[in-house]
Amino acid sequence: MPVLSVIIPLFNEEKNIMPLYSRLDDLLTSLYISWEIIFVNDGSHDGTKDLLDFLARKSPNIKIITLTRNFGHQAALTAGIDHANGDAIVTMDGDLQDPPELLKELYLQWKAGYDVVYARRLNYRDDHIIKRWMSMFFYYLAEKLKISSGPKNVGDFRLMDKKVLAEVKTMRERTRYLRGMIAWLGFSHTYVDFVRSDRNRGKAGYTFSKLIRLAMDGFFSFSRLPLRIGFFLGLISIFIGLGLMVYMIADIMINHVYYHLYKLLVDVIFIFMGFLFILIWILGEYIGRIYHEVKGRSLYIIDKKTNFS
Repeated sequence: MPVLSVIIPLFNEEKNIMPLYSRLDDLLTSLYISWEIIFVNDGSHDGTKDLLDFLARKSPNIKIITLTRNFGHQAALTAGIDHANGDAIVTMDGDLQDPPELLKELYLQWKAGYDVVYARRLNYRDDHIIKRWMSMFFYYLAEKLKISSGPKNVGDFRLMDKKVLAEVKTMRERTRYLRGMIAWLGFSHTYVDFVRSDRNRGKAGYTFSKLIRLAMDGFFSFSRLPLRIGFFLGLISIFIGLGLMVYMIADIMINHVYYHLYKLLVDVIFIFMGFLFILIWILGEYIGRIYHEVKGRSLYIIDKKTNFS
């Protein structure tokens, strides 16, 4: 059984695979422990599959899981987690923005007794400014609302003990947000800080829409606050309505002002139609997620496994 399992989901990363493997091989060999690298090919349509097959023939420590199509980053990570056998498990991206050399420090912190070791970014990526702002806003909101979205400035680059892995494997919800799920478990943890480099090869797998979807998964999976927004809006509406009614009655009795009531009603109805659409959208999000869960479909479908006994 390997001491360390490294799980790397890949989607069209042919330009990064060989330098990533070279750096990982040097680092893991220097630790003098048994290890395995599990590459998860998440429906790539470039040369990723051929390069992975080459590496699998080169080394029995390289294991390949090929999915039938692109199931998404979190599902691909889950596929690797389900097949990992190490005493400690590292998950990381395959774009070289997560430096492989940091694995040694993660490993040493695990040896020191921590169950989860997070690689914490000291900087934001050189992304579009809107991406950076929205990321900062999401973590700020999650912190203020006490949502278990995971530690701030931490992605999916982490090490976890096999007992943490065992608990993660029991969590089979379809809407996956592993950062929050692992943080929710509450095991002892620490951080290793690093400066994240920008992508030099290939295109980012996380598009703007995928990042929005991931943030929504984190928010709706770990908070029922949106369902309570209707209650607060209802109270606000009642107080505003009562205040307006008191004002109108006083104005009529004191100043003898005549109101065309239909004008005010049209305006009020227009405003509350906006509130209604917001509440319907929030309710639809939860109903959609319930529908997604009760279907009970597989999180991923494997087309081929290589070097697994």
